[in-house]
Amino acid sequence: MLRLSEFLPYRLSIASNAVSDRVAAVYQSRFGLKVPEWRVIAVVAEGGRMAQAALVAATQMDKMTVSRAVAALVERGLLSRAPAGDRRTLELGLTAEGAALYEEISPLALKMEEELFGSFSAAERAQLMQLLRRTEACAKS
Repeated sequence: MLRLSEFLPYRLSIASNAVSDRVAAVYQSRFGLKVPEWRVIAVVAEGGRMAQAALVAATQMDKMTVSRAVAALVERGLLSRAPAGDRRTLELGLTAEGAALYEEISPLALKMEEELFGSFSAAERAQLMQLLRRTEACAKS
């Protein structure tokens, strides 16, 4: 019989929501950012200028969520749009203000990660990451 409390997809969802809610509260209260907006900033900071379609693929968020996040970030002056090399698409990139915000938030994000997973040993963290990657790969196959 199915017991929801022991059903792995449910447990993953509950854990993910708990972590996201904690992170979202900090991003919203301190920086006025929603989690999708932070994810867009982080992906563009790591990957450089990219088209919105590439951003959708890299963030694993749906097109509408990415579109809303991009629009909010452009409006705030954190993200810019510029014609791509083929001139048929626009590339997104961080503005100087967006890059500065990324540099400010990154250490905080790492600190939150440490607070959340500080009771895990290095081996447990490595194992968790490996298991999450395997779970993701299995779900995509």
